[in-house]
Amino acid sequence: MTTTTTTTEYTEKFQTALKDASAKAKAAFEKSQANLGEVGAFTKGNVEALVESTKILASGLQAMTKGYATESKTAFETLSAEMKSYAAVKSPSELLEKHSSLMRAHFDAAVAASSKNSEAMLKLANEAFQPISNRVSLAVEKIHKAA
Repeated sequence: MTTTTTTTEYTEKFQTALKDASAKAKAAFEKSQANLGEVGAFTKGNVEALVESTKILASGLQAMTKGYATESKTAFETLSAEMKSYAAVKSPSELLEKHSSLMRAHFDAAVAASSKNSEAMLKLANEAFQPISNRVSLAVEKIHKAA
């Protein structure tokens, strides 16, 4: 075996190894690019879910605020009528009776309004969290597939 033959063999082996390493590096780069694309798309989906969630929450809170304004107006009108009815009272016993009746009605109305508002807020929270919940489910699914 001559030195030229040995050098040529080593050169060929080195070039082959270099080509293999280059091909592997190119494949790894392409795979990482694909993964970065997936991460970017997933992140974009997360941001979109957050925006959608915020829109749902803002819309729901706006509707609830309008409802509160209407309820406040109705309560003010009711209170005005009740004050007029107090002015028409003729005796202390009638005043106590009227007062007791109105307090009972106000208590019942407060309980009903509190229950209604709690249910509405819970419903809104569930609706607003749904887009985020969907993204979490997708993330868990991707993790299970990757594992």
